[in-house]
Amino acid sequence: MNEWLYWDKCSPEDYEGFVYKITNLQTGKFYVGKKVFWNNKKKKLTKKQLAELTGPGRKSTHEIIRTESDWKKYWGSNKELLNDVKTLGENCFERRILKPCKTRKELTYYEMHYQCVEGCITNSTHHSYNDNILGKFFRKDFVTQP
Repeated sequence: MNEWLYWDKCSPEDYEGFVYKITNLQTGKFYVGKKVFWNNKKKKLTKKQLAELTGPGRKSTHEIIRTESDWKKYWGSNKELLNDVKTLGENCFERRILKPCKTRKELTYYEMHYQCVEGCITNSTHHSYNDNILGKFFRKDFVTQP
């Protein structure tokens, strides 16, 4: 499997997620996105667990279970990119962590930051798999077709 190249040797336990760049080594076309290290799932407390709760105030009926995401084998959410990975093979791509982030808000900010810095939607050569930023700004609105 094609491993992630780390921005720094970061430990997933210290971060919420990371901003990444996947580059097609044959064409130079790239994708900038974000991925969380952890998923939080709500699990209903059992009757026994509820009975054990003490103290003043309202008692929670759920607990949050933190589980590791599929980040180690993740290849992005873009259909064109995923199709190219399937067609060309994982070895034709480089996966690089650009920035580990401590919070989900920081993840969203730095994903947008790197998409803007890389010119994901404003580059007229369409050298990016990204076609929008935050689902609000679309390539078709910034790049005119000849």
